[in-house]
Amino acid sequence: MVRSVRRDLRAVSSARRAAVNRWFFKTGPGDYGEGDRFLGITVPDLRRIARAHADLPRNDVLRLLRSKWHEERQLALLILVRQYAHADERGRRAIHRLYLRNTRWINSWDLVDASAAQIVGAHLQKGERNILRRLARSKSVWERRIAMIATSHYIRNGDFADALAIADMLVNDEHDLIQKAVGWMLREIGNHDRQAEERFLRRHAHTMPRTMLRYAIEKFPDRLRRKYLNRQEVR
Repeated sequence: MVRSVRRDLRAVSSARRAAVNRWFFKTGPGDYGEGDRFLGITVPDLRRIARAHADLPRNDVLRLLRSKWHEERQLALLILVRQYAHADERGRRAIHRLYLRNTRWINSWDLVDASAAQIVGAHLQKGERNILRRLARSKSVWERRIAMIATSHYIRNGDFADALAIADMLVNDEHDLIQKAVGWMLREIGNHDRQAEERFLRRHAHTMPRTMLRYAIEKFPDRLRRKYLNRQEVR
């Protein structure tokens, strides 16, 4: 089964796109994606292949998830998201456990963003969410990003408590990818409830990283955006 999937992937791969992706995902020495390898496949093609192999046995999905190739890991996550959405409660528990036990291979921002809310966030919807706090305290930038992005599942439903709590834990994080994730989720909160976002910003805007602040206030009216930026400049 995995051989068939890999054949489909390589049929739509592109050396030129692979080279672009190596640059885009910062795979050079010391970069966050150092050493990652790409086949050069578009996201629409990956989604099409995920649909075609939606019933791939979980052990085969795990083999793809632990691949050295970025797109094979991405495909595995797209399949898991589809399988989670259609699974019964037992199947969802198994997928959720598999996901959390294999976070070392969910090691790029696009992999996190395509799966954290749909699997981790969704699974904790009606249960205990302390897992998010544990992930937010992790030394792994990817686990910290999983914690933050997972809360988008609740934000969409008007529930901001966990997103604000995780943002509070990560508000001084030094990693650019966490700063962007926190700012993004704050902006999403603001799309639903500007006052809730501004309450957070009134406490933290003067000390949070500038990247985080810029992401958070991106959709504010120009005058209000300048107010928050100026507040940082005079600290």
